[in-house]
Amino acid sequence: MKNIKTILSGMLLMGCLTAAAQEPASKTVYDFQPHWYVQLQAGGQHTIGEVDFADLLSPNAQVAVGYNFTPVVGARLNVNAWQSKGGLKSYGLNKNWKWNYVAPQVDLMFNLSNLFAGYNPTRVFNLSLFGGLGANIAFSNKEAQDAKAEFIAARSAYDATQGQANQAYAHEPLEYLWDGTKTRLVGQLGLAADFRLSDAVSLGLELSANTLSDHYNSKNGGNTDWYYNALVGVKINLGQTYTSRVVEAPKPQVIVKEVVKEVPVQQPQPQVQQQLTQTATNATVDVIRREIFFNINTFTIKKADEQKVKDIVDFLNQHPAAKVTVEGYADKGTGNANVNYRLAGKRAASVVTMLKKMGISADRIVSVNKGDKEQPFPINEKNRVSICVAQ
Repeated sequence: MKNIKTILSGMLLMGCLTAAAQEPASKTVYDFQPHWYVQLQAGGQHTIGEVDFADLLSPNAQVAVGYNFTPVVGARLNVNAWQSKGGLKSYGLNKNWKWNYVAPQVDLMFNLSNLFAGYNPTRVFNLSLFGGLGANIAFSNKEAQDAKAEFIAARSAYDATQGQANQAYAHEPLEYLWDGTKTRLVGQLGLAADFRLSDAVSLGLELSANTLSDHYNSKNGGNTDWYYNALVGVKINLGQTYTSRVVEAPKPQVIVKEVVKEVPVQQPQPQVQQQLTQTATNATVDVIRREIFFNINTFTIKKADEQKVKDIVDFLNQHPAAKVTVEGYADKGTGNANVNYRLAGKRAASVVTMLKKMGISADRIVSVNKGDKEQPFPINEKNRVSICVAQ
């Protein structure tokens, strides 16, 4: 019999070890935190035109302030500025000119990496799509005015030499020439690639296409004007961008069946039975539980629930040795873990404050903040609660 017990114990131990070996590992879960960021970028611009590609390159810079609402969606206000160029080959001349501009814009940002691969704040590479609208404020167009004067002079010289106007040069050069300061609506669409250096800092590459009025480069092209920006720079996140928590894997169940042998039990004598009954009666512990519910995103006790706190106070006054435990909760379906933890703590604190005001000493009160890690009720709205148990 002893050997059989030894074998069974060994089999049970091996079963427990096997279950432990197969137990899945815990994992780290990241909770996104909305946050601000700033960007500083510099690069180049190419303005669409008829002259050589290199003749239409110009310097470009951008500063931006943005806010990420969710892991996927954000918005930013950026100011893009410096220089644009134009060019024209006509009347035997090849002329280029430049002017300055400032373009404040508002963009919507969509993180494609988080959208398709899931949120991961430690990912090294993130690709985002953005688009927006703004105003292009252009000025200092003196070079275009000088170029037009040269084109007109060249045309007059050609006509005088040939004795008649050449139909190929019959059009007006720089027909949309502008002076002073001009403001035009501009639309933008682009891609941004960010390379993470730390939680706060990332390096980025940004490519964008911008379209605006045909009058932008002073030429009548019969279609909208375009310029393309290529920018590199740094993005700095302000404040905490995420929190992390470890989720433990569920423990495997080990079921042990016990064989119980029935043994007749003699009924106690009447006197002994009376003593047992009296002992059980004396061991009875009085307990009172009350649930104080709160509105969404609040920690103020409602008038209707003040009587519940009064019930706890009456019980404690009747039982001088009793203590009360106040547990604060928040519903998991609203907000995030950090916000809910603070809110649950404030809900518990509201009940504690009222208990103290009603004469209950602090050494009889235990306050526990459960946040949203535990949900005592299956209905989401009911988990905005403080549960009080006094005994």
